[in-house]
Amino acid sequence: MLRYDRAMESQQAHRVVVLALSGLLPFELGTPHRIFGRAKDPAGRPLYEILTCGLAPGPVRTDADFAIHVEHGPELLATADTVVVPASYELGPVHEEGRLTDELAAALAHIRPGTRLVSICTGGYVLAAAGFLDGRPATTHWASAEHFQRLFPAVRVDPDVLYTDDGDVLTSAGVAAGVDLCLHIVRRDHGTAVANEVARRTVVPPHRDGGQAQFIARPMPEPQLATTTAARAWVLDRLHEPLRLTDLARQEAMSVRTFTRRFREESGVSPGQWIVGRRVERARQLLEQTELPMEQVARDSGFGTAQSLRKHVQAALGVSPTAYRRTFRAAAATEPAGNLPPPDGPSVDAGPVH
Repeated sequence: MLRYDRAMESQQAHRVVVLALSGLLPFELGTPHRIFGRAKDPAGRPLYEILTCGLAPGPVRTDADFAIHVEHGPELLATADTVVVPASYELGPVHEEGRLTDELAAALAHIRPGTRLVSICTGGYVLAAAGFLDGRPATTHWASAEHFQRLFPAVRVDPDVLYTDDGDVLTSAGVAAGVDLCLHIVRRDHGTAVANEVARRTVVPPHRDGGQAQFIARPMPEPQLATTTAARAWVLDRLHEPLRLTDLARQEAMSVRTFTRRFREESGVSPGQWIVGRRVERARQLLEQTELPMEQVARDSGFGTAQSLRKHVQAALGVSPTAYRRTFRAAAATEPAGNLPPPDGPSVDAGPVH
């Protein structure tokens, strides 16, 4: 499911309501406001309206040395197109027993069927306790993933990813992964160009590679060891060319074996997976912002053939390149095509990088 259509068809901004629970993390409360609030259409109009509610109007404790004052009560949830539940350290029975308090259950009952539900970090406990995650993929902070799975065995917990997207229910890993998830939602709703602009204004990467595993405590590499940064920069200038693992390793003066190990340690994925991801992103830009035929998109993004392009886009996005262009091309047509670097010469298939 690429686009969440409810309220997108009207001229009104999509309403996001953030549920502020006692003991919340201010960073996570602010994430939806910052990311969704920076998303604008080509005329500069906000694409989202972001509001906050609590279990009752008034002060809400945070995990910091200050409280926040919330103007709206839970009735606001009935007006939401998307509900976001950030983490809280005062979830009580939700975290300990996997059940909602009467007050929280009454609040969630205001949510209309079909409303998109989003959790950040351990906010997923609330969605799981309400039954919204039964039989669905979900994630939470890596330190809570094992406990989360024991408490909610019906949930398909993935402790390694930064976020999960199951159409109308999305969850993120800990803290800053909420930024990744909110950017993903903007990208899904309005395309890569809008999400990339939000990321630029927020001074964060539009997409992070790998999953939570790269952030779990482990011995730090020795300072004198080189990284794979130069090789990745070299690749980004040559996505349309055949790329071989030996060429990448040569950029860092490493053996193929050492380079492959170091690359996976730093990015969380293999060099081949990373390159395919960058080529899909390049294809998305071309599909959104140009009218190039599929064969040319395939060559310029490094997939070589329209068949290879279709295979990789379908695997990554769940839709064909034609369907993706049909979804986002109309909105992207008003964006200046000059944001894309010109293709450099002929492109070929992905090559044997694994």
